[in-house]
Amino acid sequence: MGIKNIYDLVIDAENFLSEEFKKIDKISYLKTKNVLDAFHEVSLSEADFASTTGYGYGDSGRSKIEKIFARVLEFPDAIVRNQFISASHALNVTFFALLRPNDLLLSISGKPYDTLDEVIGLKENSSSLMSFGIKYDQIDLINNDFDYDAISNYLKNNKVSVIEIQRSRGYSTRESLSLDKVKKVCNLIKSISPDTIVMVDNCYCEFTSEHEIGYSGCDIAVGSLIKNLGGGISPNGAYVAGRNDLIELVGERLTLPGEGREVGPTLGINRTLLMGIYMAPNAVSSSLKINILTSYILEKLGYKTSPKYNEGHADIVLAITFNDPNLLIKYVQGIQMGSAIDASYLPIPDDMPGYLDKIIMASGSFTQGSSIEISCDGPLREPFIAYQQGSLTYDSGKYAIIKALENLNK
Repeated sequence: MGIKNIYDLVIDAENFLSEEFKKIDKISYLKTKNVLDAFHEVSLSEADFASTTGYGYGDSGRSKIEKIFARVLEFPDAIVRNQFISASHALNVTFFALLRPNDLLLSISGKPYDTLDEVIGLKENSSSLMSFGIKYDQIDLINNDFDYDAISNYLKNNKVSVIEIQRSRGYSTRESLSLDKVKKVCNLIKSISPDTIVMVDNCYCEFTSEHEIGYSGCDIAVGSLIKNLGGGISPNGAYVAGRNDLIELVGERLTLPGEGREVGPTLGINRTLLMGIYMAPNAVSSSLKINILTSYILEKLGYKTSPKYNEGHADIVLAITFNDPNLLIKYVQGIQMGSAIDASYLPIPDDMPGYLDKIIMASGSFTQGSSIEISCDGPLREPFIAYQQGSLTYDSGKYAIIKALENLNK
């Protein structure tokens, strides 16, 4: 790149971006207010931090946490559990809760994450949805929006049990989907097929805009607690939020029919989950600011980024196109050098479970796989895109970006 003083470049960028940062601060305050209003509404107290073991009967703290998440996400109900290993696990549980043999699952945002290939049956697995006689089809996006005509025609000619929407881009070149786009397509779906359940994969998207996913009119949504709403505090877990009847089905699939949400020990995690959602607005704010900073600088240096610094963000993911595997690797390695944990380790592309291409991943995080902490990863395939997300604090993210720029500059 031939940059003489990267730090000065970053400072100049910060001065230019002050108005963009103020927009993020406004949303952060609104989300903090919403979280605290939810705390007050359920009369949260220190006693709610108490732990349950064994079956987990009568955990009042667990119940309050689920009411808080439901309110914050603008839904009537939610299940929030550390028994969910990941968002992919929560999606798997939700699919099996909502679908029955001979039902049809339709994705209207193209192919979902690679980690769901074996869940759906796109890659053969004897435990997949397809192995249980559940059919699958998909409609791709057009110009970063839903194909409304194709969706309308499909619903008029097929009985669709569940529609799946993935808001974040995954390892694709398309943009992430805004709440307004999701709301528009939900209105269309319900006008044609009101009984079709609309399920949204909401990972990476919470607290990035004024409204939350319940505002869209979807029936149910899934997200991870080692992403946005965990605030870098939650050690694991996920949520599923939505209609009461659907959440009850998810609870019975997670545990067992007849007991459902009434069981599931919290094992001392209540305090941590509550601290996580309390810290989440600040962590998401920091993440968005770091993405805006990165986008502005790299655009100036001739790289393509999505979204651009002034386009608004539907999630905390920034896609940086390098068109060169060596530049992708150097940038990701630079992020690792600026991370809090394992900064001395040098990530290299390798095979990862659930993915078809070799992946390079920088994730020097306190929680394994946490995407709300500064991280960067990407598949070794054209056009060689790095997907950057997270930053628990703005300054730690800025430090990592400087390291990445320095490594690119070598």
